[in-house]
Amino acid sequence: TKCESGCVCADGLYENLDGGCVPAEECPCEYGGLSYGRGEKIQTECEICTCKKGKWKCVQKTRCSSTCNLYGEGHITTFDGQRFVFDGNCEYILAMDGCSVNRPLSSFKIVTENVICGKSGVTCSRSISIYLGNLTIILKDETFAISGENPGVRYKVKKNALHLMFDIIIPGKYNMTLIWNKHMNFFIKISRETQETICGLCGNYNGNMKDDFETRSKYVASNELEFVNSWKENPLCGDVYFVVDPCSKNPYRKAWAEKTCSVINSQVFSACHNKVNRMPYYEACVRDSCGCDIGGDCQCMCDAIAVYAMACLEKGICIDWRTPDFCREF
Repeated sequence: TKCESGCVCADGLYENLDGGCVPAEECPCEYGGLSYGRGEKIQTECEICTCKKGKWKCVQKTRCSSTCNLYGEGHITTFDGQRFVFDGNCEYILAMDGCSVNRPLSSFKIVTENVICGKSGVTCSRSISIYLGNLTIILKDETFAISGENPGVRYKVKKNALHLMFDIIIPGKYNMTLIWNKHMNFFIKISRETQETICGLCGNYNGNMKDDFETRSKYVASNELEFVNSWKENPLCGDVYFVVDPCSKNPYRKAWAEKTCSVINSQVFSACHNKVNRMPYYEACVRDSCGCDIGGDCQCMCDAIAVYAMACLEKGICIDWRTPDFCREF
């Protein structure tokens, strides 16, 4: 309705994020709140994307991987994206191959041993055993031990301040990266060169999350507890019959848990909010923070937040969320 002073770009030019005018070829691309220039690339597990004229052009990778997460007090996200929680004081098979009736030989098996870590009965993954034929790797008490050997398997161990990482190659079958934060979080990233069936608590890795609750007996369980009980490594362990809600058992901890976990919903992680749904991670954080009631409560809370940060990183978004006063690196 009236004239206002301002600037516009000349014909054929477009405003970039710095307020300058550039030709279409020079337009930047945006991802996770960050700006990328022409020709810059970002990578996800299955795609390589290149910035061209302000838009991402993506190409599928020839080899695509998938990740199974075991974190906190029994939270699992399967290879196909199914989520569930279980509390069981036993050894459980996370993932193995050789599940089909035709080919029962297994080239790897990964087992988690859970122990009680709260008065309400919640459990934490404390020990991981990786069986590769005659080669065994045990992750326990913030360190690892390797015994036996298997000349048909190649592996490399890497360490940083927070994680132990194992790159494992079973030629012609699998490339695996196993990441352990020396506490409760464990990630299995698999890229496979075979259509070999995988099974265990991490699901069957067939691209369909609806049939992930497949039991050891090859039928889809009606509920997650029936599914979990079928994958006990030791059949003498007691079955799990219910999942404890630690915040109901420890209502006095709920307010503290919600307050400390709210960093996931804050501006700190805002660049990731539209890339990774934060609510399952926030709810898991609150649950775990309520449950760790016999020490280590801050570690439980920090571990839960770290899982969301890693999910963001897999989408190419790096969040600097730790501070000297909040979940600092030891």
